[in-house]
Amino acid sequence: MKLETRYSNHPNDVKHYTTSELREHFLIEQVFIPDEINLVYSHNDRIIAGGAMPVNRPLSLGSCKELASDYFLELREMGVINIGGKGKIILDGKEYDMNYQDGLYAGRGIKEVEFVSCDANNPAKFYINSSPAHKSYPTVHIPLEKARKVHLGEAENLNVRTINQYVHPAVCESCQLVMGMTILAPGSVWNTMPCHTHERRMEVYLYFNLTENDFVCHFMGQGDETRHILLHNEQAVISPSWSIHSGCATRNYIFIWGMCGENQTFTDMDDILNKDLK
Repeated sequence: MKLETRYSNHPNDVKHYTTSELREHFLIEQVFIPDEINLVYSHNDRIIAGGAMPVNRPLSLGSCKELASDYFLELREMGVINIGGKGKIILDGKEYDMNYQDGLYAGRGIKEVEFVSCDANNPAKFYINSSPAHKSYPTVHIPLEKARKVHLGEAENLNVRTINQYVHPAVCESCQLVMGMTILAPGSVWNTMPCHTHERRMEVYLYFNLTENDFVCHFMGQGDETRHILLHNEQAVISPSWSIHSGCATRNYIFIWGMCGENQTFTDMDDILNKDLK
């Protein structure tokens, strides 16, 4: 298991970052590495985000010095969404089938976590978000059809989208992690616009379902001091609580969002009008 540490950044410092510095601090450039568990540990609310891509062998989620625990989920909870081929997640010996876009919530206290692909020629790609947890909640398998649906946007604004809430109070219990997947309709390219911040929670976005020549322009920063990072397929970006997080791409796409912090209220946000952005 690989675990990279990223530290928090003050907004006044970020104003002076170059393109390469923005990418170094906020972009997770490679999420999925064959036969590896590849994770980033952010000091923004101590979220862990990354991927497990078993190809030729099962992958076990272990612990490390940074977590100071005997096993990964001793003090943490975890949400997983599979964006690859069919696979399985094994939690303390119990198997959960994970088809494309299936989700899973795993609570604090699970000792053994194993990721498996059913076909090495079409491996599973398990996208992982994990946050600290104060108690244990039951494991819940969440296929796409069981996720809570929220339909938003208008065709004239190029932002017709369906928000699928997986780890959410309306679907399953969790301590602080909230996680879901937003699917943009054909012809729509904008997400989270009008944009917002939420000082009570940070967020991570994973963009996918893009071709080799497509990209997402992800906008970040404070509303009156915006910056951007260009992302390609299956790349992720860390969004501090003080930052907007909105994207526009060269085609419609899918993105997975994960939040942790002070509360789980999805609508607790501070909106910023388009006319006020700078």
